[in-house]
Amino acid sequence: MGNSEQICVVGLGYIGLPTALVLAEAGNQVVGVDINQELVDTLRRGKTTFQEEGLTELFAAALANGIRFETICPVAPLYILAVPTPFDQITKKIDPSFVVKAVESVLDVCKQGAILVIESTISPGTVEKYIRPAIISRGYQPGLDVHLVHAPERIIPGDMIRELRYNARIIGADDRQIGETVKAIYAGFCENEIVVTDIKTAEMTKVVENTFRDVNIAFANELAKICRQDELDVYEIIRIANMHPRVNILQPGPGVGGHCISVDPWFLVGDYPELSLLIHEARKVNDSMPDYVLRRVRWIMDEHGLTDISRIGFYGITYKEDVDDTRESPTLQIYEAMRERLGVMGIVKYYDPLCAPGMLEGQMDDFDAFVEQCDLVVIMVGHAHIRQNIDKIRGKVILDTRNICPFPECYQI
Repeated sequence: MGNSEQICVVGLGYIGLPTALVLAEAGNQVVGVDINQELVDTLRRGKTTFQEEGLTELFAAALANGIRFETICPVAPLYILAVPTPFDQITKKIDPSFVVKAVESVLDVCKQGAILVIESTISPGTVEKYIRPAIISRGYQPGLDVHLVHAPERIIPGDMIRELRYNARIIGADDRQIGETVKAIYAGFCENEIVVTDIKTAEMTKVVENTFRDVNIAFANELAKICRQDELDVYEIIRIANMHPRVNILQPGPGVGGHCISVDPWFLVGDYPELSLLIHEARKVNDSMPDYVLRRVRWIMDEHGLTDISRIGFYGITYKEDVDDTRESPTLQIYEAMRERLGVMGIVKYYDPLCAPGMLEGQMDDFDAFVEQCDLVVIMVGHAHIRQNIDKIRGKVILDTRNICPFPECYQI
């Protein structure tokens, strides 16, 4: 397959759109497909659908190279599927329905020999249990009529473009030659090592990467609670411990958000419940942090004699700094928890410079007014904005969950 042939990217969200753009920039003929007509129309007007450093420039380069956007899959020799993979909140098992539907939409139009590359993060065995049977049920033979590949994404919001180009990649394939074909295409934009392996190894590797970080964060969060009980500075302890050449403790925080680290470990818990005890405990620790923040807020309010809930403000709605991605955000988890306790907790205020106004009840769109109307400010996200305006909250009671506030009187997590 050469650069002159068409590649169809199905799903134009946080993963699919940047992937489609770098492929087009590299000289491939690319068609981006999404069932969301409004999203497609926005892209056709030459506008991106989320903020990301370098995305506007990359979009312009892709448009110059002829990228197109559609709502229906065209005939193409290669399809890249980057659709959501949620999990069942009760069983903790993956919901493969989005991927299966995307595969079926491709099967409706593809010709014999087409390659289906699944970029969506999936639990180990998803291809074998769900994707392959879906293909066979349509009368296709995997490995003959269509070829299956799993190339899990490895990028993070806030640094997507650089990571697309410089992070190593995994290509899992039934057939080594097909894997090498896909590797050659990805090598058109990826400047790091690209490993070709089997599908289930690729599935497991991606989930393991995010699970490792989740467990490490849970350790830091549990350490923060231990240090709080003995009035120790957890950040100083982590800083000193990390001077050891074989220690790399991550930072504690108000919870784990995003669609990867907060979700992927549940795939292992759901599929291997008796073997994933540590992973399960780590998930429970991290999921408990938003409620821990609320308990800290209540303690600080009592300490300062604060009784007016409406003068409590949470700074930051996104799940991490300097991105507009709110998926699985700890602040949104706090928002939902407080809505359940409205009779007790009342309405607090929220502010985030990267979020559109009106997302949440109590959200404000003017930072100065937000500060003026708050007695207690809870820093949930360390945006560059708050770092640059930190002096504006001096004199307020501050709970800093991100360790960015320079004032010694700040409370820490």
